Amino acid sequence: MLTTGSVETISRLFRSFAEPSRLLIVDVLRTGERTVSEICDETGLSQPNTSNHLACLLGCQLVERERRGRFVYYRLAGERIEALLSLAGEISEEARPGGDCCPVCGSSPW
Repeated sequence: MLTTGSVETISRLFRSFAEPSRLLIVDVLRTGERTVSEICDETGLSQPNTSNHLACLLGCQLVERERRGRFVYYRLAGERIEALLSLAGEISEEARPGGDCCPVCGSSPW
C-alpha cells in the first residue's frame, strides 16, 4: 500500500513526465549524455525552452548535470529512470489505437 506521502511524490513524478517537451528531452538522454545545444538539435526545441525544462527535470532529480570546461552535460539520474521509461513505452504499445479519450481527464484509454 502506498502512503499519503508516497502518493504525492509519485504524482509529482508523473507530472514531470506529463509535459511532452520534457518527455522528449528525457528520451534523448536515454541514449547518453548531451549538452543543451545537442538536446535542442535532436528535439527541435529552442534553447530557452530546453533550459527551462532541464531545470525542472533537474529539480525533480530525474536528470543530473556535470560541467566540463565550458560545457554542461546532462544525463538521466539513474538506471531506474530508463527502466520506468521502457515500461511506459511497453504499456503505451498496448494502448487501443484510436480509442476514445477519457471523459474525465482527456487521456487515451489503455
